[in-house]
Parts: sequence; structure tokens; C-alpha cells
Amino acid sequence: MAKLFNEEQGRFIRDNLVGVGNADLANMINKLYCLEITRNQIKSYKKNHKLSSGLTGRFEQGHVPANKGKHQAITGNMGKTMFKHGHRPHNYDPIGTEKIKTDGYVWIKISNTGQFHKRWKQKHRLIWEKENGPIPKDHRILFADGNNRNFDLNNLVLVTQSEMARLNQGGYIYPDADMTKTMLNVVKIRNKILKINK
Repeated sequence: MAKLFNEEQGRFIRDNLVGVGNADLANMINKLYCLEITRNQIKSYKKNHKLSSGLTGRFEQGHVPANKGKHQAITGNMGKTMFKHGHRPHNYDPIGTEKIKTDGYVWIKISNTGQFHKRWKQKHRLIWEKENGPIPKDHRILFADGNNRNFDLNNLVLVTQSEMARLNQGGYIYPDADMTKTMLNVVKIRNKILKINK
């Protein structure tokens, strides 16, 4: 099988490859030796002969971009689609907005910054926390009558995750809030009995 480059051409590649891209090196060889070498042939030759140009194709740490500090010139139709300073999108919700999200609960916007859980909070949790302070870890707020639109403070009951699980498993959340609270007490007693018997 014939070699792609003779001795002289190979030496030329080794002498000139540092800091030069494959396409540029192919052009240099083609001009000097009247060849029709492609960028991929140079790439393969360098790989087969374990040669490196030292180029990584990446910006090195500390690299300063050529357009640093410059502003993009507005040309053509760009200005029509760019947000102006202080612009608010058409679907912006002000703080205090109430929405029913896909989970079926009413959410209230409490902030304009941060991720979703920092900007929005469930209404029943806000109401309960306003009266009682932060909800402890591993606790939930139960709608005693099962209606997640009834935000009466007497209808919002603090329960642990395990109590909520037992109420849901047993189907103990009734339209009658008093009945649900009674079943919650039964669940609490059962949980204590289980702890004692362990």
C-alpha cells in the first residue's frame, strides 16, 4: 500500500503542525507540493503517527473573548423581538396572584425571584403558617373535610407523613371534618401502640 506522504512531506508536517489546524495544514501542503490532501487525511495521518498540533479546540482558562465589553448592534428585525429594559412578559404574575396548579391546589405567588418553590407557595400552607409558624419537617397540612378549597383555619390540620399515609390508606378522610379528626385521633393511637410494641 502506497504511503500518503513521502519522507520530505512527512518532515514538513512534523515541522509545521504546532499551532496549525488540520485544514490550514492541508492547504499548506497542497500549495507547496501540488497535492489534493483533505483535512480528514491530515487528521488521520496525525493520529496514526501520534502527532499533535497542541490545539485543543477549547478556550483555555483566562481567555478573554474578542467581543468582551462590546454590545450587540441591533440590525434588521432584531429590535422587534428583543426585550426592552424593564419589560415584563405578557404572562407575568404579580406577587399575591392565586392560581390553581396541575396538582389541584391553590398556589399564591410570594416572590419574583428564585426557582418555582421560592416564588410560589400553597395557599393552605401560608394560612396555617401565618397562625402557627413554620410547618415542621415531615409534616403535612390536611384538609379535614377533604375540600382543598376550604381554607378555614379549623379545616387545616397539621399531621405527620405517616398519619397522612394511614388516613389515605384507610379512606378515613371524610366530607365531615369532625369525622376525619376523630379518625385522625384513632390513627395517632394506633401509631403509638405500634411504637410501644416494637
